[in-house]
Amino acid sequence: MRWKGIALMALLVLSVISAGCINGSGNSELKETTLVVFHAGSLSVPFKQLEDEFAKYAEENLGYKVTFQDEASGSVKAVRKVTDLGKKADIVAVADYTLIPQLMVPNFTDFYVLFATNEIVIAFTEKSKYAEEMKAHPDRWYEILARPGVSFGFSDPNQDPCGYRSVMVMKLADYYYGKPVFEALVERNTNIYFNGSIIVAPKEIQVKSDKVVIRPKETDLTALVESGSLDYFFIYKSVAEQHNLTYITLPDEINLKDFKMADFYGKVSIYIGSTGKTIKAKPIVYGVTVPKDAPNRELALEFLRYLLGENGRKVFQENHQDFIWPPRAFGNAPNEIKDEVKVEG
Repeated sequence: MRWKGIALMALLVLSVISAGCINGSGNSELKETTLVVFHAGSLSVPFKQLEDEFAKYAEENLGYKVTFQDEASGSVKAVRKVTDLGKKADIVAVADYTLIPQLMVPNFTDFYVLFATNEIVIAFTEKSKYAEEMKAHPDRWYEILARPGVSFGFSDPNQDPCGYRSVMVMKLADYYYGKPVFEALVERNTNIYFNGSIIVAPKEIQVKSDKVVIRPKETDLTALVESGSLDYFFIYKSVAEQHNLTYITLPDEINLKDFKMADFYGKVSIYIGSTGKTIKAKPIVYGVTVPKDAPNRELALEFLRYLLGENGRKVFQENHQDFIWPPRAFGNAPNEIKDEVKVEG
């Protein structure tokens, strides 16, 4: 009996060891891969959540242990990392989809997908000068920003769509209110100017006074407002919500949200000195692509499929950003994503 007990114990030990070896070999069979993602700063919060969820999905279903190397920046800068600097990325996601066909097609990619929308708001905190008046009378926003001692900011139009959209909003305000809002807020404080037909943003933006603060991307201004160093800034509504900032919404005629107002928005265009391109104001739509030379193209397309499906829509809704459903694909849409998109051309 004693020997039978010892034999049984040995068998149990071997079973445990074998199980451990099997589990260990299973984990070792996972392919470790890093996906490089260049994305707009305003996508930082939803993309972080989406990447965490995809990493778990990939490990359980695709046999990959995925880590993400994110580089958040202004969208113009994100694209130029690929087109001008020759950097490799698996995913490029921008806050203005038109940057992809303008700057990346056909040499760097042959497709892109429209997947989310947004709107421009003015964010602030209780520390901001005239905060109570701004909340009570949001229609006075341009008068409050113009007052002595009040500071406001927007991102660099040469690097970030939120920057050139903020400038466009202030020019559209001229037409909507019938007052020289653009001159009072932009031309008096920066070297950005209106030449009679289009806005011109020189390659090197200069600030003429301490009233205006300009940073590379819109999220760089968040900490300044939260600390009280800056009173107000132009920002996407989703980012204001994600950071629990107080904000006012702007009329649909100028907030770049409403597709029905596209013709009115189209009255304004801006020349971007850093790219030499002219961009017409239009409703805010985000775009994404996988470059032709993506280091991990197969897995990048799996992530893109995950982003464009129900999982992506859920994450964006949780982060206060409207998702285009179904997403719209243009160009040579890969077969891997065709079930998740409507192919437009």
